[in-house]
Amino acid sequence: MTKTSDRSSKLLLVLGAGLLLLSSIAWGADKEKDQSEIEKRIDNAAKVLNEIMGTPDKAIPDKVMNEAKCIAVIPSMVKIAIGFGGSHGKGIATCRTENGKWSAPAPITITGGSWGLQLGGQAVDLVMVVTNDQGMQHLLSSKFKIGADASAAAGPVGRDAGADTDWKMKAEVLTYSRARGIFAGIDLNGSAVTQDKDETRVLYGKFVPFNEILEGKVQPPPAAQPFLAAVRKYSGQATEKSQLEAPQPLGSLQPMNILSN
Repeated sequence: MTKTSDRSSKLLLVLGAGLLLLSSIAWGADKEKDQSEIEKRIDNAAKVLNEIMGTPDKAIPDKVMNEAKCIAVIPSMVKIAIGFGGSHGKGIATCRTENGKWSAPAPITITGGSWGLQLGGQAVDLVMVVTNDQGMQHLLSSKFKIGADASAAAGPVGRDAGADTDWKMKAEVLTYSRARGIFAGIDLNGSAVTQDKDETRVLYGKFVPFNEILEGKVQPPPAAQPFLAAVRKYSGQATEKSQLEAPQPLGSLQPMNILSN
């Protein structure tokens, strides 16, 4: 009886260790899969921004990008109900910090909204530009409803447009959307924008509050660099352009030595 009991105990230990090992391997595989998915989403967000800004007559105006408080990109937002509208998408957001730099990206989820029949059931790429401090505070709250908490409107288009419009007075969030390269409007009223807590844990290894990420209290992970590089590129173009075109201050002009020789 004792030998049989010992064999049973050893067998149970071996089986238990095997199950633990298999579960660890499975957990590691799931973790790597989740990590690759959020990294792919960040790359896709950068690609969407680059492609939209690469279409001059339909791009987000330089002035809008230059004065943006936050930028959120949701690649491949899809319909979740036929006949009733409604949509769901995952993306990332970044905000300007107090020192003017862009924060690490925060994973977000948007649910709700609808688009017309002209877009059919295709996936829609969405860019949201937060235009003022009030809209930024709504975003920092980690959950807000467009139309109720923050107003939204289709943004002006064209790289050089926006300078003489009242876009900043009309809405806290400007939206830009396209399906398979076709730019079209999307109604976001009633949509809820929330922090994606699960993907936040995957991206940063632990849960980090939304406001800490977007206020610049967290270092961006290496995977965030393509997206942040695109945001920096387009949000700085208007500034660089204006600096090149602006008249030089008198104090900065070098005196000419007209009496030499």
